[in-house]
Amino acid sequence: MTHMRTKLIVAGLAITVAVSILAVAGVREGWVYYLPVDQFVSGASYHDQRVRLHGMVSAENLDVSTGLLVARFDLLGETERIRIEYSGVVPDMFEAEREVVIEGTLDEAGVFQADTLLTKCASKYESDGEAPHPESQSKDVRE
Repeated sequence: MTHMRTKLIVAGLAITVAVSILAVAGVREGWVYYLPVDQFVSGASYHDQRVRLHGMVSAENLDVSTGLLVARFDLLGETERIRIEYSGVVPDMFEAEREVVIEGTLDEAGVFQADTLLTKCASKYESDGEAPHPESQSKDVRE
């Protein structure tokens, strides 16, 4: 019985170690939700893989054709910029000087081919600091 118990303990430890190693490796791979434009442009190691980029839409060279499901624009970082060509449904809130997150790959010409475009708009959902007036709230009065 002691021999069987030892085998079970060793097997349990081996499984625990294997799961822990896989969990750490998975977290390392998916740790960065998106890359800033500056980091992507300066890091050639990212250029041959699918990535998410975060930046500001430039007002210059902005060309949006919602009917054709295409948007072409420059994505700005702190000091760098990259040309983006997006194919897909253009979000209603997409406009110049708005923060976006895009996902795709860099082509041979140096243009980022995006197939996912998400707009960021935290300011729209932030409280303006004023509480609603009590009379403007609906009342549920049951007598």
